[in-house]
Amino acid sequence: MKLLTLNCHSWQEENQLDKIKCLAKTIKEKSYDVIALQEVSQLIAGDKIAGTINKDNYLTILLNELKELGVTNYNYIWDFSHIGFDRYEEGLAMLTKHQIEEKSSFFISLTDEPDNWKTRKIVGVKIRYNNEYISFYSCHLGWWGDKEEPFRKQVDNLLFCVKKDETFYLMGDFNNSASVKGEGYDYLLSKGLYDTYELAIEKDCGITVEGKITGWDTNKHDLRIDYIFTNKQILVDKSNVIFNNVNKPIISDHFGLEIEISNE
Repeated sequence: MKLLTLNCHSWQEENQLDKIKCLAKTIKEKSYDVIALQEVSQLIAGDKIAGTINKDNYLTILLNELKELGVTNYNYIWDFSHIGFDRYEEGLAMLTKHQIEEKSSFFISLTDEPDNWKTRKIVGVKIRYNNEYISFYSCHLGWWGDKEEPFRKQVDNLLFCVKKDETFYLMGDFNNSASVKGEGYDYLLSKGLYDTYELAIEKDCGITVEGKITGWDTNKHDLRIDYIFTNKQILVDKSNVIFNNVNKPIISDHFGLEIEISNE
């Protein structure tokens, strides 16, 4: 099973359409089973084409690019989390080439006000894979030191809502560095989660952010803040950073993270 997570930084990138094309070509090449995307945005005043999804939604354009490449087998969910940059409805998405048995969407922040950029929502899908139900969640959490929106509380709310009686994967941008001890990363591990990067037999440096980006305006370090966590100690064959100019071109201010899980 192949998984990918990426914070898209959508509509904040130069040559955005070319970068969406790059993502689409990579999805076709890699044939991921499940993809989690964060910062998947659309204009507030955009034209609706399917429920709450606009014609200009990053996901809509990605799906169109995939269709142009002959890839039409991805099912998906998208939901709106909060207003970003005063003009976008910023959301999260999940895509899977498997049948979606169940969709979920829920807030994990104390606030659910769309005008508050600290509002955090999670979207998820359940699929049947190798005769087992497995749930996957696209996650975009806040920062450890935020007194208005405590990271601990967001994690607690997230774990309260996930399907704990099943294998699940938490995929996305957790805004907490693995190198900082006693903060968000360690808190996640203290909840019984496993970092698939640490479980992987073959892996690279794991760095997904270099230098200053939105939300890390004074950062001077390489960061590992994008993760794929699971609640089971599984066999992970590979964990690789992607879209980092080493493994595919850069397409966002975050690099992506892909893993390959053994089917044994």
